[in-house]
Amino acid sequence: MSGTHTDVPSIAAAALPTPVPLAEHELCPVSGLMSRIGDKWTLLVIALLAARRYRYNELHRSIEGISQRMLTRTLRALEDDGLIDRVVYPTVPPAVEYGITPLGETLLVPLSALADWAVDHAAEMTAARSGRAGGHAAGET
Repeated sequence: MSGTHTDVPSIAAAALPTPVPLAEHELCPVSGLMSRIGDKWTLLVIALLAARRYRYNELHRSIEGISQRMLTRTLRALEDDGLIDRVVYPTVPPAVEYGITPLGETLLVPLSALADWAVDHAAEMTAARSGRAGGHAAGET
């Protein structure tokens, strides 16, 4: 890439070996992040916690369809990654509150850009899927 070609996205400018070794792909921080945020509930949990802190039960009631087990697993994974924090208050029973960390806040801008892109291009992607589905039905590849 030349010095004048500075508008090339970093993902397109990265030199990748061919084939990409599985171990390298699995250790890639980008792959790890995409795996984390690409599950069914993580983005929703991050979006809610970005607005304000939630107690566990309040957060559970705010997400229709999520089981307690899955919410607990999602919160633990986000906490392990340093994206959210968990505060336990010494009450009886103990009150637990979750919120986004400063590290998690730094993720909001790129996630918002990705979300904005998805909304802006949803119709095009739906049309492309419909076109491909029609092609497959007619025996095209």
